[in-house]
Amino acid sequence: MTIEEEIFKKTKIDLNKILKYGFKKEKSLYKYSKNIMNDSFRIDVEIDNGKVKGKVYDLSFGDEYTNFRIEDNIGSFVGQVRDEFNNLLKDIKNNCFTKEDFIYNQSNRIAKAINEKYGDEPEFEWEKFSGYATFRNKDSRKWYGIIMNIDKSKLGESLSREVEVIDIKLEKNEIEDLLKQKGFYPAYHMNKKSWITIILDDTVPDERIMELIDKSYSYTVVNKNNAKNEWIVPANPKYFDIEKALKESNIIRWKQSTDIKVDDIVYLYVASPYSSIMYKFKVVEVNIPYEYKENRLKIKRVMRINLIKRYEKGKLSFEKLKEFGINAVRGPRYMPLPLSEYINKIEK
Repeated sequence: MTIEEEIFKKTKIDLNKILKYGFKKEKSLYKYSKNIMNDSFRIDVEIDNGKVKGKVYDLSFGDEYTNFRIEDNIGSFVGQVRDEFNNLLKDIKNNCFTKEDFIYNQSNRIAKAINEKYGDEPEFEWEKFSGYATFRNKDSRKWYGIIMNIDKSKLGESLSREVEVIDIKLEKNEIEDLLKQKGFYPAYHMNKKSWITIILDDTVPDERIMELIDKSYSYTVVNKNNAKNEWIVPANPKYFDIEKALKESNIIRWKQSTDIKVDDIVYLYVASPYSSIMYKFKVVEVNIPYEYKENRLKIKRVMRINLIKRYEKGKLSFEKLKEFGINAVRGPRYMPLPLSEYINKIEK
């Protein structure tokens, strides 16, 4: 790992701040220079797409000076250059970058998506493994995901470098199928029969990873008092006319992207211009094979759901859902118990 990678690990650039700091923008690059050691050396710093690279030039000869990067060079002169270089980068980091929980962009995006969907923050539980973070179901306190920073060689790869991965829990048959695909590995540090490791280097798209996390999350759901599981499922009126379909039959087919079961309850949240839960359905059939692909929409299986109740627009609005910790409805998610109790109360 380079000096730059080590210093700027787990940070995110603030473009407004680097311009105020003195960086100049040249096309896609941000550049900054500073003379050091009585103007005998110059440090050039470039930032490209959030990645920082620095160089030191000996102004007496006009050549790049690289000896400070060799760890075995411990002389006072080379040490002074190294200190000046490190101090400048740390000052840029402190003034122009914000702290992130994880090293890589996809890891931070996935953690943010989990928080938006379930309201769960990463829990850093081990001092010895400070880069490891678990995600727990708030009700059951069970893990459904673990992000870890490890050496890629631990995944059976010949290349040795630091990567971040997420472990999630899935069914054995699905694990066997996924292991044939790029980006999936036998579970690191967990039971390989029920967990799988996904590398977080953009090999696997965020949407696909979140679909699998949904399944992992479903295994942690507590069925309180033997009640049926309840789900909030998004519906986009731009793509599907629900009312038209319901005029033909109260039983309709719907995309199934998580392990919803027969007799579960599905609340359809209809997006803008409604932005409300508008329908309540009971699941009557699941895991029906179905092939559909158009633009970004892919459907491999559907379920059949039976309408049991309609709600007026605004009665269960997004603003009301936010009161129960729901900050986004981007995919099927478990219904929080307090919200379920609230809906049952207003239905009486």
